[in-house]
Amino acid sequence: MLGICLLLAATGTAAPVFVPAPRFTLAWTHSIEKQRWEEDYTVLAPATPGAAPRLQAGEARIRGSAAGMEPPEGAALRDGWYHYQPTPWPTTPLRLTRSGYTADFDLCIDGRCEPMARYLPSDGDITLLAPCEH
Repeated sequence: MLGICLLLAATGTAAPVFVPAPRFTLAWTHSIEKQRWEEDYTVLAPATPGAAPRLQAGEARIRGSAAGMEPPEGAALRDGWYHYQPTPWPTTPLRLTRSGYTADFDLCIDGRCEPMARYLPSDGDITLLAPCEH
């Protein structure tokens, strides 16, 4: 089964938490400008036997714009959201900074969003999100 694995980077030795989500949205609210960001992802099966699953970025959205968070070139404004396709990147896991001073990331699966803390409590540092199989 494809999904994502969440791991606190500082502890690193604890077993990752598996979340069965072959498609999900990672969402957060900008800590200063209070604008919502959303990024869609798909976990792709390994390209060859024995290889690891891959994470593919889909559409991303920004609710409005503000200082330091301008939408990228080519973004289209629809219903108050700037929609765009993020530039591909080869790096996983995603390194998510989770602070006790800001709202947590939301993990949205099948249209239902919940704080990431539902799956893995924050230690106030980096959480690693990687595609994985269970």
